[in-house]
Amino acid sequence: MKINAPVHKNETLSGTVIDLTYQGMGVVKVDNFPIFITNTLPGEEIEFKITKVARSFAYGRMMTLITKSPDRVPERDRQYTQTGIAPLQHLAYSAQLKFKQHQIAELLQKAHLDIDVSETMGMETPYHYRNKAQIPVRMVNGKLETGFYKRGSHDLVPIEDFYIQDPKIDEAILVVRDLLRHYHIEPYNEETNRGTVKNVMVRRGYYSHEMMIVFVTRAKKIPMHDQIVEAIVEKLPEVKSIVQNINPEKTNVLMGKENKTLWGSDTIEDQLLGLTFTISPLSFYQVNPQQTERLYQAAIDQAGLTGNETVIDAYCGIGTISLAVAQHAKQVYGVEVVADAITDAKLNAMKNHIENVEFVTDKAEKQMKKWQADGLKPDVIIVDPPRKGLAPEFIEAASEMKPDKVVYVSCNPATLVRDIQLFQERGYQVAQPIQPVDQFPQTTHVESITVLNRQ
Repeated sequence: MKINAPVHKNETLSGTVIDLTYQGMGVVKVDNFPIFITNTLPGEEIEFKITKVARSFAYGRMMTLITKSPDRVPERDRQYTQTGIAPLQHLAYSAQLKFKQHQIAELLQKAHLDIDVSETMGMETPYHYRNKAQIPVRMVNGKLETGFYKRGSHDLVPIEDFYIQDPKIDEAILVVRDLLRHYHIEPYNEETNRGTVKNVMVRRGYYSHEMMIVFVTRAKKIPMHDQIVEAIVEKLPEVKSIVQNINPEKTNVLMGKENKTLWGSDTIEDQLLGLTFTISPLSFYQVNPQQTERLYQAAIDQAGLTGNETVIDAYCGIGTISLAVAQHAKQVYGVEVVADAITDAKLNAMKNHIENVEFVTDKAEKQMKKWQADGLKPDVIIVDPPRKGLAPEFIEAASEMKPDKVVYVSCNPATLVRDIQLFQERGYQVAQPIQPVDQFPQTTHVESITVLNRQ
């Protein structure tokens, strides 16, 4: 296939960076042909080398920075960009917040939607925030290592300080790594599908400081596991739960279905907005607790609840939003497709003595149709869908229930904009500015809250 592009591999050119992509790469154009270059910022003049040419775009590598953006800050570590852990580490934090606001505003503009976007709600300390880590364990140059994959590859880069994780989690990973080395545990080899330990997952409660360590293994047994467990308990006093998750499949799915508790409790606990939540190895629990509290509080405030409303929480997970909302509403109904999450949600409701909630396991769009057929009339519907956004059937059923408000918590601006248009076709309008919230500082991800009112 002949590619007719104005640039060629290994060619060296110079140009001005005009934009940042949603992945945080700088964009330079040659005859209107985009070239994507990491570690560059809008306004910078650079000399760059073409590394790969595709039909409608190319990739390049910066060789010389000729003029520097005023928003550039020194990189903490080149590895954070290489692995995609912190692709925006070279951009000043105030500019990261503007970039996230602009990301949403630009997509709205492209869709010809005249909707304002507020300034992004940022963090005071925009690093060391993650309360969960899933770290691959591999052999690198004959030595067992923990770290992160180079972007777009399965080559492990050994890392000891992950920058965006709770430092106590980084410390725990090193303790585990050194024990696996000490007892000569064989790390997983993707090519041969051999070896014992694939990944180590660590979770730590932000308020509770309870820690869970999960060994994701290919094999059913971990050699010397009694000695390893004993040493972990001795070295890491915060650990309350050590679990083995068995995942024998050769797959990109990180966790298997089978959990074996090796020591301590099956779960840990943490608090969110004053409520206590039980977290199991497979639970979905937001990874930035400080910003999650601000996100959920803002969603509750924008829902304008008085205590008399019936609320549906779609994609409710382990009930974090449902239970926070229940204190401000008459009745809350939560739906989630993951059965284990609903088990946790019911447990969390009991634990917090909250009785005005009802949880159901099903696909959100299917359950909405059932509720609609049963004549359920919600005043407010809250949605917090995955990156792919809402199914059209969901929007149809939701609109036919005629709630006064839909509060949309989004983790993907592209699907948010698409879904706003579908709601508009059904008589809903965005009445106030969209509120971006920075859940993932140093990365390009942005969460936001949109309120749609029925006209």
